[in-house]
Amino acid sequence: MAKPHAAAVLEDRWNAAKSAALARSGWTLRFIGFTGYGSTGHVRVLARLLMTRHPHDVEEADAVASPLQRTHALRLRRGWRSFLTTPAMNTPVTIEVGARTIRARTDRSGILDVLVADHDLPPGWHTANLTTASGVRGEAPLVITDPQTTFGIVSDIDDTVIKTMLPRPLIAAWNTFVRHEGARKAVPGMATLYRDLLQRHPGAPIVYVSTGAWNTVPQLTRFLTDKGYPLGPLLMTDWGPTNTGWFRSGQDHKRACLHRLARELPQIEWVLIGDDGQHDPSIYGEFAEQRPETVRAIAIRVLSAREQLLSHFTPVASDPLGPTRRRRATVPICRASDGYGLARLLCVALDGMPVPSDVVVEN
Repeated sequence: MAKPHAAAVLEDRWNAAKSAALARSGWTLRFIGFTGYGSTGHVRVLARLLMTRHPHDVEEADAVASPLQRTHALRLRRGWRSFLTTPAMNTPVTIEVGARTIRARTDRSGILDVLVADHDLPPGWHTANLTTASGVRGEAPLVITDPQTTFGIVSDIDDTVIKTMLPRPLIAAWNTFVRHEGARKAVPGMATLYRDLLQRHPGAPIVYVSTGAWNTVPQLTRFLTDKGYPLGPLLMTDWGPTNTGWFRSGQDHKRACLHRLARELPQIEWVLIGDDGQHDPSIYGEFAEQRPETVRAIAIRVLSAREQLLSHFTPVASDPLGPTRRRRATVPICRASDGYGLARLLCVALDGMPVPSDVVVEN
């Protein structure tokens, strides 16, 4: 292997020193369970292990708080708190999933990402039990897809389900670190669209893929729940230095997630939903050309001229979905400004219903 990048080495040393100092001060470990996914043959377990002063995190209070108390708590919680964390690096963890018990280690960011085979779990929602060598316990939810299920949804997050005006740096920093969680706005109609699609396809998985940081998963889960979005795995990335450079490629992360989903759930035909404010059109289009048998349709939320201008200083999309002859012949492409418009378009694309007079579908 190549020598790790100097930035990654420095970050690891800093985190190791923080962990040692916090442990001497009486801090312990705490799991944050992320939603994993899989089939009856294998499942991907996702979690993060952090240093904590209080083993019982504030998220646990959300489960017992009244809706009014919870809403008030959301409005008082700012995003920067999610980034003041110290990962438990390279820590041994025992994972129990159904009939299987395996041992693994967290990575340099405290992330646990393990594929467990032969778990004997039936389709539906389950729980993985996690235990450290020191006896700290945690859980991670799992959703197992039925082998007969052939429909699924992959959704972007920023500017697809949440209005963020990314990637303009100042707006991104403000939305991520400063604004109250409760101040975030949902894109109109998207939650309704997702619920309707899943209601028409019982047992179908929904997977959210984003270039956002793993640190934000708890607050994003709260947002999705409060706004009525169906819950599913959130596949995020790790901000900061990597073994190869200062930052990782968000586009490569999305491409890798799509291809991994295609390998792990090969029977699923995915509806890929994103927006034209960043690189979703080209990434989805490229994936559809490479794996046309796994893409049922592409749905792109069209940002307004104002949103485009705030995102990348031009009032038009900088990354249009340029359909080639092959893509146009195999994968329907839908464009609309919100979830309500995309719902009408997808009815046409997925069910072959008559085309409404005010919408157009490319195929």
